[in-house]
Amino acid sequence: MSRLISKTLTALLLAAAPALVLAQATPVGVWKTIDDKTNTEKAQLRITETGGVFSAKIEKLLAADAKQDGVCDKCPDDRKDKPMIGLEVMRGVKKASADNTWDGGTILDAAEGKIYKVRLQPVEGGKKLEVRGYVGMPMLGRTQTWIRVE
Repeated sequence: MSRLISKTLTALLLAAAPALVLAQATPVGVWKTIDDKTNTEKAQLRITETGGVFSAKIEKLLAADAKQDGVCDKCPDDRKDKPMIGLEVMRGVKKASADNTWDGGTILDAAEGKIYKVRLQPVEGGKKLEVRGYVGMPMLGRTQTWIRVE
């Protein structure tokens, strides 16, 4: 009997493994942002999905000079003067139809007070996330690589 249970458990684990890998290849999770200009840690964000739409909020500021109680004084929209902790910096992102990318939304550069279109692409099996902010076309932008925390 124990051999049957062992085989059943093994089969279940093998069946679940692809789903676990796929889950890690999505942008959902907690990420450490790395500034592409200074190569320093900036913040920890949580990306969530609701009804097929992805968004991200700041959970923690990591920069040494960051004011943990600071507000977004440069934000140009409804986020103006809102606390940085809990600030929604990414909105409206959806899974692209054919490949392993998510796009169609916007990302806020709170330090500059600018909003860009955004494209997300998990890399290295979902351990990292390439985040491309751009104006107009993706070629006209810059990419940050975020590191998965959880």
